[in-house]
Amino acid sequence: MWNNHRALNLLSTSLFTLVAVTVLYAISLRFTKPPFFPIKEINIQVVNGTKTDAKDLLNVTREQIEHLSRNEIKGNFISVNLVEVREAFIKLPWVRDAKVNREWPYGLNVILEEHQALAYWGSHALVNTYGEVFRVTVDKNLPVFTGPKEASAQEVARQYQRFSEILTPLQQSIVEISLTPRYAWRIQLNTGTVLELGRNEVEERLIRYVSVYNHSIARFNQEGSLAYVDLRYPNGFAIRMPEVMQHGPRKSGSKRET
Repeated sequence: MWNNHRALNLLSTSLFTLVAVTVLYAISLRFTKPPFFPIKEINIQVVNGTKTDAKDLLNVTREQIEHLSRNEIKGNFISVNLVEVREAFIKLPWVRDAKVNREWPYGLNVILEEHQALAYWGSHALVNTYGEVFRVTVDKNLPVFTGPKEASAQEVARQYQRFSEILTPLQQSIVEISLTPRYAWRIQLNTGTVLELGRNEVEERLIRYVSVYNHSIARFNQEGSLAYVDLRYPNGFAIRMPEVMQHGPRKSGSKRET
C-alpha cells in the first residue's frame, strides 16, 4: 500500500477533508452560541386583515412581549428555535395565531393575530369572530352565546350574524342566543323579548317576525316590551305579556310546534 501512490493520495485527501469538516463543524458550533449573532431586535406586526405595526395591538401589552422576550427566547440568531418562539407567543391569552421568521442579521419578525371578541360563551369564556372559544378575563358589553358543547360555538356565531342581519330593519339587537341540546334556537333581544324559533325553518320564522312586527306585534308593546314570542306556529305566533307571564300565552294562528 505504501508504494501505491494513488492509494496514498486518496488517503491523504480523505484525511484532509475529514479534518477540514471537523474544524468547520467546530467553528459553526461556536458561532451558533452567544455572544455571536445575538438577537437585538424583535419586530412586532399585527394582522387584522392588513399588516400594521405594534401600536395597533389592542389587548396584548408591551409588558407581556418584553417578559416573553426575556424568558422564552433562547439562543442567538442562528440557534433560536422559531417553533418554540411561535408557541410561546400563542400562549399569550389574546393571541390567536403567530408567525415568526428571522431578519438578518440580528432580528426576529413576529406577526401576531389577536382574538377579536364577538360574544361571551356562557359565563366562563369568550367567542371570537371565527366562532372559536378562548379564555381570558374581560369586562365588555357583549352578547352571550350558549350551546350544548364548545364545538357548537361556530354554528352559534354563524346564526348570530344571520339573525342580526334579519333584525336590522327593526333596529333590535341580540343580547343572548341559545342553542339547546335538542338543537332548537332561542334568542333574547335588547328589548327584553325572548323569541322562540325552534329547530326548523328558523331564519324564515325570524323573517316573518320582522315582516309583521310593525303592523301586528308592535301594538302589543305599547304597555312595555313583550316577554315572549313563540314563532314555532305554521301560520301565526304566540305572545306572552310581561304582566301575565304566569298565565298561558295569547295565541295567533294554528298551533303546531316543531
